Amino acid sequence: MKPNKEVKEKIIYTQSFKAKKSEELLSFLLEKMNTSRNNVKNILSNHQVLVNGNVVTQFNFMLGREDEVKIAKNPVRDNNKKNGAPKKRPPKIEIIYEDEDFIAIDKPAGLLSVESDNDTESAYLYVSKYLEMTDKKIRPYIVHRIDKETSGVLIFTKNPYIHSILRLNWNDYVIKREYYAVVEGKMPKKEDTIKTYLKENKNNLVYVSPDKSGQLAITNYKVLNENNEYSLLRVLIDTGRKNQIRVHMNHLGHPIVFDEKYGYTKNPLKRLGLHASILEIKNPKNGEILKFEANMPSTFKALFKKEK
Repeated sequence: MKPNKEVKEKIIYTQSFKAKKSEELLSFLLEKMNTSRNNVKNILSNHQVLVNGNVVTQFNFMLGREDEVKIAKNPVRDNNKKNGAPKKRPPKIEIIYEDEDFIAIDKPAGLLSVESDNDTESAYLYVSKYLEMTDKKIRPYIVHRIDKETSGVLIFTKNPYIHSILRLNWNDYVIKREYYAVVEGKMPKKEDTIKTYLKENKNNLVYVSPDKSGQLAITNYKVLNENNEYSLLRVLIDTGRKNQIRVHMNHLGHPIVFDEKYGYTKNPLKRLGLHASILEIKNPKNGEILKFEANMPSTFKALFKKEK
């Protein structure tokens, strides 16, 4: 008989804030909560402060722009520390690059980039724990995100100065964003550029709109392989809009396989057929070009093996 899995207790938050600049956590909470220094230190030591879903107790913890800071009604047990500090790299992530300023991972499909109200397990959490093993003063700063069901390159910076610049001017520093996509059917055009305007409805679904007040989205694709049921595409995006590739493929009548939000009918991979393969950026600190790369999942290739 299998042992019962531990049921996660739902965290009740009393307050939620978003950082607008880099600053120490104590100063931030004093300003936002309008309470005494001792009260702020008490909630910190009592494990009631979470930054991007991770319990933080240090008053001098350095926040980054757009960090999400939440105050829990009750103390939050940090399950990752329940049996002491982890002795090895968390099993959920593969680190593909690391230097003094950046860390990049190959995020698995099914893992959030950053925690949500319903799911605290995230790539950010695992990277935080990994960095803690090296130096408790080092923390990751969120530079960008990819969808939970998308796998591939996800980068963080360890430098609050670099983080602030990238968050404010992300598109100015991004040089290349490449994806692999498995879509339903054969593409009539083997290479094309899709240029539309995107809007989002009240149900958080993004859609193509003729209204130019929407966000301009530009997607370039090329067919690498195909069979009677599916096509494998290399995709380059000029703009990084929410769900951009998924919406554009569905708009063409060839949704990405197992895209539950945007019109799939088939699920040969048992996951969303989208993988972030290359992210190339310019380092704001020195102008160096950094290329982060995550290999195409073997399951994508296997789907087309019998055709050639």
